[in-house]
Amino acid sequence: MIAWANFTPVTAFTGGLLIGVAAAILILFNGRIAGVSGILGRLLQSWGKESPWSLMFVLGLVLAPWFYSLAAPLPEVQIEAGHVRLIIAGLLVGIGTRLASGCTSGHGVCGLSRLSVRSLAATITFMLAGIVTVSIVHHLLA
Repeated sequence: MIAWANFTPVTAFTGGLLIGVAAAILILFNGRIAGVSGILGRLLQSWGKESPWSLMFVLGLVLAPWFYSLAAPLPEVQIEAGHVRLIIAGLLVGIGTRLASGCTSGHGVCGLSRLSVRSLAATITFMLAGIVTVSIVHHLLA
């Protein structure tokens, strides 16, 4: 069931456009892929020559909602899962990004735009896993 009252095509388009522009700027001016899991992973491993821009990238992700809230109210967040389920989900996502050598931002946004076959396979796998998971959790276990 689609909640049409919450359908916001203008903000969704604007957000997608900003993600694409940010990814293009990063690869054009820094030669790096905007894969969040890789950027965060490098930042957490050790401080090196790529750490300053990695830190700024992650800070931008963390501070973006605050900047958004200066212009408009943030949408209400509803999390229906408990802490244990969220921790397990986070660990599974982390394991999946390691197995896939990247996350949805690296493969789905940057890899697909570079016509990477490996990123196409990873993105299809991400999407299918998400569809199967939601189907199981919301329809079989509900």
